Amino acid sequence: MLPVLEFTTYYKPVVWGGDRIARFKGIPSQGPDIGESWEISPLPGHESIVAAGPYAGITLNALVAKFPKEILGNKVHERYNGQFPLLVKIIDSNKDLSVQVHPDDNLASTRHNANGKTEMWYCVDPAPGAFLYLGFNRPMDPTTLRQMIANNSLVDALGKFHIRRGDTVYIPSGRIHAIGAGNLIVEIQQASDITYRLYDYGRRDFDGKLRDLHIEDSIEAIRYDDIAELPINIIPEKGESAHLLTCEYFTTSIRDIDGRLNLDLHALDSFTILMAIAGSLTVKTPDGHTTTLNQGHTVLVPAVIPSVEITGHGQILTVNI
Repeated sequence: MLPVLEFTTYYKPVVWGGDRIARFKGIPSQGPDIGESWEISPLPGHESIVAAGPYAGITLNALVAKFPKEILGNKVHERYNGQFPLLVKIIDSNKDLSVQVHPDDNLASTRHNANGKTEMWYCVDPAPGAFLYLGFNRPMDPTTLRQMIANNSLVDALGKFHIRRGDTVYIPSGRIHAIGAGNLIVEIQQASDITYRLYDYGRRDFDGKLRDLHIEDSIEAIRYDDIAELPINIIPEKGESAHLLTCEYFTTSIRDIDGRLNLDLHALDSFTILMAIAGSLTVKTPDGHTTTLNQGHTVLVPAVIPSVEITGHGQILTVNI
């Protein structure tokens, strides 16, 4: 039986990043401008590498190629042609992120020969006053959108939501959005890194150059009738589990562990991602293999593992297809 898999993490420096991710994880600083930690990634250039155990040093994609159905499950293997389909991150917005949109599968395939990007956020630790922009607050059209970008008033047309810990936010492809300063968020998304920026506050990159905008690409990708709704706030009771979101690409739940949880996975026919968002936990497989899962850390449970026993006190997100 394959073990529960731990991976090295890619810490991405960005102009809007900070240092909260390392503090959340309880590890040494990874730098002053870390905006993202890529917990599990199949994307070339920043592909996850197994960190420990008999497969240490092997990339996620190489391991999936070696054990495709054992890791992915039969249904996921068939649907995604043996490719790992998700990317999981933690995001620290020390400053406001750009206003952006992601293409759907059809547009991304046509333009980039890639997947589209539908995602969700779980808000772990927002600072007082932290907010998100989601969708429009009025009917919109391409001409008006261009005008508002040109006169720096685009954010006036966006839905603005102040965020609480436990808010769950769905961002389907085509939804205009931005993360405001002060958020610490878990992001679960299709395995894609395609982002179109519409507006970036005149910000410059680390080299002092204005960051690229993708206005015409965005115009085609945006859903103009998208009036976003208030995020749903879900924090589980002690020892309980709660469903967060199911969409076409993934299902996510949150579970509070108060001593012991037996997680039955055999009927899923999918891998399961576990991320601890609070506490310190131990994950044990039926063959007795144990893995420590501390706050901010993520592991991949291959589909071939029928169940895991999780002990300790804390909270985890579970993600599967």
